[in-house]
Amino acid sequence: MAPKRGVKPAALAKKKTEKVVNPLFEKRTKQFGIGGALPPKRDLHRFVKWPKVVRIQRKKRILKQRLKVPPALNQFTKTLDKNLATSLFKLLLKYRPEDKAAKRERLLKRAQEESEGKTVEAKKPIVLKYGLNHVTYLIEQNKAQLVVIAHDVDPIELVVWLPALCRKMEIPYCIVKGKSRLGALLHKKTAAALCLTTVKNEDKLEFSKILEAIKANFNDKYEELRKKWGGGIMGAKSQAKTKAKEKLLAKEAAQRLN
Repeated sequence: MAPKRGVKPAALAKKKTEKVVNPLFEKRTKQFGIGGALPPKRDLHRFVKWPKVVRIQRKKRILKQRLKVPPALNQFTKTLDKNLATSLFKLLLKYRPEDKAAKRERLLKRAQEESEGKTVEAKKPIVLKYGLNHVTYLIEQNKAQLVVIAHDVDPIELVVWLPALCRKMEIPYCIVKGKSRLGALLHKKTAAALCLTTVKNEDKLEFSKILEAIKANFNDKYEELRKKWGGGIMGAKSQAKTKAKEKLLAKEAAQRLN
């Protein structure tokens, strides 16, 4: 049969468009072997030989995850929540001890007043108390009202007994992130622990609210957690093997029942 009018044959409709190839340029596929083309950019993070100090830090961090941590040390991983810690540090900032310049100025003023024959008022300012021996003495004498301990003291043995002493003396305490943060309050580089013995009359309401929140959200909340061990977190391969083993044992147990 002859094709209908207006309809082109399939052979005529599909015209093959041939690609014009320049004979001067040869097609050469990339070879990524030695002496070949440059390999594409990729993440070489795993192939870098890191400095020894970096490798030791990373091994130490992983080792701390793998090993089982006793409850006395594990309690230092549970710190005060961010909102409560912010309000606490805001209050503590009001009771910073004087720095060297302020102390020098005060002593000069006092010496000048004494030389002029004026009566000098020797009223003790209300400030934060620091130093492990001093804080321990205040806790034992039941003078401390709130004890703040840093979570990253090294060696941890310096403060590991402090929460137990606070519980024995029934003094509220909390563990916060950063010994450097505590040090900044005291014009020092770092501080292991500090405490408040009293506060000014205008801050008593705010201080009582913070104490109640610390008792409810920290001291009472972590009562059970203090008895739990930490660590023991294995790698991805070990976890996968353990899951596969448990799955196999569950399958065998199901077959026995059937």
